Amino acid sequence: MSENYIAEQTFSKEDFSLRALPKAEYENCKFINCNFSNSDLSGVKFLDCEFISCNLSLASLTKTSLNDITFSDCKMLGLHFENCNDFGLAFSFNNCKLDHSSFYKLKLKNTTFKNTQLHEVDFSECDLSNSIFENCDLLRTTFDRTNLEKADFKTAYSFSIDPDNNRIKKARFSVSGLAGLLHKYDILISE
Repeated sequence: MSENYIAEQTFSKEDFSLRALPKAEYENCKFINCNFSNSDLSGVKFLDCEFISCNLSLASLTKTSLNDITFSDCKMLGLHFENCNDFGLAFSFNNCKLDHSSFYKLKLKNTTFKNTQLHEVDFSECDLSNSIFENCDLLRTTFDRTNLEKADFKTAYSFSIDPDNNRIKKARFSVSGLAGLLHKYDILISE
């Protein structure tokens, strides 16, 4: 087996901002309480990996493969996911902080965002069809020419989505979320 292939290992409390993560293919690995802030993860392949309580803020993701990745309790500020290798790109987020990140033009069908803060995130021209935004804070997040068909926003809040500029057919919203769809009309809604 090549030294560039690492499988089923757990990395705990490693600081990869000081010592770079070796360029390799990581499969079924767990990263727990690791610091990747400002790290260069370019060209690294992650397959079926878990990141738990990690800081990935401002990490470089150029040509990084993220295939079936779970992020839990992670701080992920200012990431440019559109720079990732888009082949097999799939991930889910639980209780993460993704502020100021960008997913520009990515195909993210069936992506789950749960209990996640997404302030000022860019989803312009994304395909988020069938995605779930469960209990997510979407303050000042951009949806521009985004496919949101069958997406679930029932428990999401603080969003502003222009129905004329995005595809929202069969998307699910709660009654309290309707204000986020009518925001551009500057109308007052009362219960």
